Amino acid sequence: MSDIFLQKLWRWCLFCCFRPESQHHSPAAMEYWLISAPGEKTCQQTWESLQNVTAKQGDLSTNWKFHIPDLKVGTLDLLVGLSEDLGKLDSFVEQVMKKVSNYLGDVLEDQRDKLSENLLANGVDLATYITRFQWDMAKYPTKQSLKNISDIISKQVSQIESDLKIKSNTYNNLKSNLQNIERKQTGSLLTRNVGDLVKKEQFVHNSEYLTTLLVVVPKMHYQDWHNKYERLTDMIVPRSTQLVFEDNDHGLFTVSLFKKVVDEFKQKARENRFVVRDFTYNEEELAAGNNEYFKLASEKKKQLGPLVRWLKVNFGETFTAWIHIKALRVFVESVLRYGLPVNFQAMLLHPQKKNHKRLREVLNQQYAHLDSTASSGDKHDVMDMPGLGFGTGEYYPYVYFKINIDMVERI
Repeated sequence: MSDIFLQKLWRWCLFCCFRPESQHHSPAAMEYWLISAPGEKTCQQTWESLQNVTAKQGDLSTNWKFHIPDLKVGTLDLLVGLSEDLGKLDSFVEQVMKKVSNYLGDVLEDQRDKLSENLLANGVDLATYITRFQWDMAKYPTKQSLKNISDIISKQVSQIESDLKIKSNTYNNLKSNLQNIERKQTGSLLTRNVGDLVKKEQFVHNSEYLTTLLVVVPKMHYQDWHNKYERLTDMIVPRSTQLVFEDNDHGLFTVSLFKKVVDEFKQKARENRFVVRDFTYNEEELAAGNNEYFKLASEKKKQLGPLVRWLKVNFGETFTAWIHIKALRVFVESVLRYGLPVNFQAMLLHPQKKNHKRLREVLNQQYAHLDSTASSGDKHDVMDMPGLGFGTGEYYPYVYFKINIDMVERI
C-alpha cells in the first residue's frame, strides 16, 4: 500500500466519517481551538499569517504557538489506526478527568464554589497551562513510538480511575454511615435516636417488677394522654408520666408500669394513637453509640485532607495527560492531512466573545487552499464515494480540535 494512496484514503475518511463534536453549554470563555496548518515558506510565516488575519478582522482571537516536539512518525498506515485509537483515548481520559473533578467538588461539600481554584495543572491554572504548553519529556519520552506514548497515558489514567473508585467507595461508605447516625439524632421523635434526650434518673433501674417506657404523643393529644395513660391497663404507676422532650409535632413522655403488662400497654397505646418507642436505658450502649459517632466523625476528618490532596494531584495528572493526547492527535492528523516531511505549525486560539462564527469563517477562507472541497461556510461540501454509502459530516480544511477547560459541573 503506497503512502500516496494512504494519504488519499485518509482524506476520504475525514470527509465521510467525521462526526461533529457534541455541543457544550459551558461559558465561551473556557473554550479554546487547537488547530494546525502546514508551513508556508516557514512555520513562522504560517504563524504570522494567522496572527495577521485574526487581528485584521477585529481581534477575533488571542493566539499562541502550541509547541509539539519532534515525534517519531512511523508508517502512514499505522498512523491511520492510531488516529482512531487516540480519539477513543481522548474521550476516556476526559471522562476520568471530569470524574476526578466532580468528585473533588462533592468532597468539598459547602466549599464547592471554590472548586475551580483547586483545579490546577503543574501548579498553574488550566488556561495558563495550555497557553504555555511544554511537552513533558520525563513522563512521555519522545524517543518512544507514538503508540508507546499513548499506551503510557492509557495505563496511567486507567490506574487513576481504579484508585479513584477504591478511594471514593471507602470515603462514601464512611460518609454514609456518619449521615445515618446524624439522621437518627435529628428528625421526628417517631424515628430518631432518643438516647441523647433522656437522663438516667427518669427511669426505673434494677427492679424485678417495674420498668419505664418512652411514649411519643402528638402535641394535640397531650391532654388525652394525661387523662388516659393510667387507665390503659392495670398496674400503671400513678402520676409517673413526665415530658422529657418535644419537637414541633410530638412530645416524648416517660411512664412506669409493671413489666407483666408491657405488651398489653403497647397495644392499648397504639389504639389511642400513642407510640411506644422500643428503648431500654443502658449507659454502656449509649456511650458506645456516641463513641461510634465521634469515631466516624474523626475518621472522616482524618481522611478528608489526604483525599482532597490526592484528587487535586490526580486531576492535574489527568488534565496534563489529556492535553498531551491533544498534542498527539494534532501531530498525527497533521501528518496524515499534510503529508511528509513533517512541516506544520500547531496553534492555540482563544476565540473572543461572540466572535466564534466570524472566526470560523475567516479560518475557512484563510486555509481554503488546503483542500479543493473547502468553502467559506461552516460546513463544507462533502464528497461521497460511490457505492459505499458514507454519510455527510462537518469538515474543515485545517486540523482542528476543541479544548474546553470548564470543569465545574453545572446542575
